[in-house]
Amino acid sequence: MCSRLALLSFHGCPVARLGEKDTGGMNVYVLQLAREFAAKGYEVDVFTRYHDPDDPEIVELEDGARVIHLDAGPIDAAKEDLFNYIPAFIRELYDFQRSEETRYDVIHSHYWLSGRVGMTLSREWNVPHATTFHTLAKTKLRARAGEREPQLRQDIEALVMSDADGIVVSTEEEKHDVVSLYKAPAHKVEVIPAGVNLDMFSPVEQGYARRELGIEEENVILYVGRIEPLKGIDILLRAIPLLECAGDLRVLVVGGNPSGDTEMEHLKTISEELGIGDAVTFTGPVPQDRLPTYYSAADVNVLPSHAESFGLAALEAMACGTPVVVSRVGGLKTFVDNAKTGYLVPWRCPEAFAQRLDMLLANPDLRDAMGRAAREKALSMGWDHVADRMLGYYDRLAPDAWSSMAGD
Repeated sequence: MCSRLALLSFHGCPVARLGEKDTGGMNVYVLQLAREFAAKGYEVDVFTRYHDPDDPEIVELEDGARVIHLDAGPIDAAKEDLFNYIPAFIRELYDFQRSEETRYDVIHSHYWLSGRVGMTLSREWNVPHATTFHTLAKTKLRARAGEREPQLRQDIEALVMSDADGIVVSTEEEKHDVVSLYKAPAHKVEVIPAGVNLDMFSPVEQGYARRELGIEEENVILYVGRIEPLKGIDILLRAIPLLECAGDLRVLVVGGNPSGDTEMEHLKTISEELGIGDAVTFTGPVPQDRLPTYYSAADVNVLPSHAESFGLAALEAMACGTPVVVSRVGGLKTFVDNAKTGYLVPWRCPEAFAQRLDMLLANPDLRDAMGRAAREKALSMGWDHVADRMLGYYDRLAPDAWSSMAGD
């Protein structure tokens, strides 16, 4: 009988529209792992809150993989209130599990809220619990002045780390933070880098991509991701007036909600104050299958974050053959080869980003060479490889659960 996995993504539904508030790399991570696990013969259930009243209770991802929506507080509940709805989420999950008489062999929680759920389920079901945080409160607080994270989150992160059977991180730097900032036992921490969907993210001819998007400008700079202060989008905007080689320029900011988003309104105000409002387009969220067109239309993809546990958008751009200019932080340092696949910028200031952007915009041959090298690098980082490593880790956590797989 095939082994079954329970993936917990309490606050972030893997089938929600990317780029909106609280949807981003973690959603992709959970979605891609679930699909890869199913392709390898495992049965996977992803448990999450309802994020849209029109969503069905069960969404079939692949044969053997499904997303299960549970009622746990109002759909539009503020993120800071979600901790209060964890008991309701657990009750709903138990009811679902009992109704199907399902047994899970391993639990893998994602983010601190899910980690708290995973603690309870692990004890009730007597199965191993692996956890991945994707971002850490204490790391964010160190990364940018003005960041605020509730003490509750910091306390629960530490509690989950002490209770979990294993902690999966994307980089050695994240492992260092887990051990040094939270005093987690180093032997519990496994480094498994995230991956990229190579079937989806591949180069599109640039001229065709630009025609598809209605872009007529000579040079195109792209940002893809959540719209929040930690992402440093203001740094990119302030770099634009400093460019010497911008020429006829279009800046695309993909993600967020075009109306009613406080940070987006702030960024639009900055654009107007800088006199670049006409050159900057805030697209709002874009379906994932359209992102390769955006990445391919761009001359360069920029990620000026103050902190990144991994930085999946940069890797997606690289898979599409687009060089990147990114902050020298977190996971970005592990797969962006400076001056080969793009540039790592050690200073979070507009001048440093403008300098690197000018280099690429002024040198099409350099840009093309970096794009080819970026694509080559991404080809070694597909999700299939990530899933194999993750399953090997589960095997060490619960060897008895997987023993039946040898004969399947």
